[in-house]
Amino acid sequence: MVTAIGIIGLGKITEDQHLPVIAKNPAFKLAAVSSQRGIEVEGVPTFRTPAEMYAAVPELEAVAICTPPQVRHLYAREALAAGKHVMLEKPPTATVSELADLAFFAAECGLVLFTTWHSQYNPAVLHCRRLLQGETVKTMTITWKEDVRRWHPGQKWIWTAGGFGVFDPGINALSIVTEIMPSPVFVKSADLTFPSNCDAPIAASLRFRTAHTEEGLVAEFDWRQTGPQTWEIAIETAVGNRITLQNGGARLEVNGVLDVEHAPHEYEDIYDRFAELLRERRSLVDAAPLRLVADAFMVGRRLVTDPFHD
Repeated sequence: MVTAIGIIGLGKITEDQHLPVIAKNPAFKLAAVSSQRGIEVEGVPTFRTPAEMYAAVPELEAVAICTPPQVRHLYAREALAAGKHVMLEKPPTATVSELADLAFFAAECGLVLFTTWHSQYNPAVLHCRRLLQGETVKTMTITWKEDVRRWHPGQKWIWTAGGFGVFDPGINALSIVTEIMPSPVFVKSADLTFPSNCDAPIAASLRFRTAHTEEGLVAEFDWRQTGPQTWEIAIETAVGNRITLQNGGARLEVNGVLDVEHAPHEYEDIYDRFAELLRERRSLVDAAPLRLVADAFMVGRRLVTDPFHD
């Protein structure tokens, strides 16, 4: 079965991942794209709005929504109402309530809704989850620091309310945590650092707890790191095992010894999973990482730093 798929929103992640991955996946055929800015993809019809795309390409069966999160709920609901299955880039929506509404509406329409958390698809992450089953986590340190000018150049929307700021990459770490931890994680407190001219944070310090651990579970997110980028989660279990996920979940060390390392293959695996869900007519909606971000904003202290200029 080959699914005719469209893309809504043509930005960096679409160009870097979605387009090349769709092109080499035999389960999908790129049938159309919708770009508010009119950006074109060679050999594929381009439309300014999704409504125009649906009217002109009735054979379209599914869409991948790669817009900024503030408008994803609107576009996803429109797609579902038009009878299209929906894949949502991360973060899936701007709010938890919007995602709950989409899950209900997709079920009501009998259509597939898929929230993609690409970092969860690393083999090292899956192996780490198995290693931690039945264990008690004593400490966890998330260090997720990168250069926003390198990864999000000129993206003004990310600094506006609902744009997530540093949680745009930070939610990747949280998606790994919700996947691997043997018991639920809760945000205990948070310091959120906002540039004086922005409505989204450039850095965040979080402290977590579980039902078994009250201290020693922390995260540091920062968008001001230049040079080498850091995406690491270090865990110590109650029995003394040290487990470290590095490179965004691509590499796993256990007690200082390399256990798993794979080149990134996340988006290929996401589209394979989407094809599987379409065959089974089954949705996969994971709200846990989004809830942690929402909780951080709910309990967080607002700190102000120097203005940010791209």
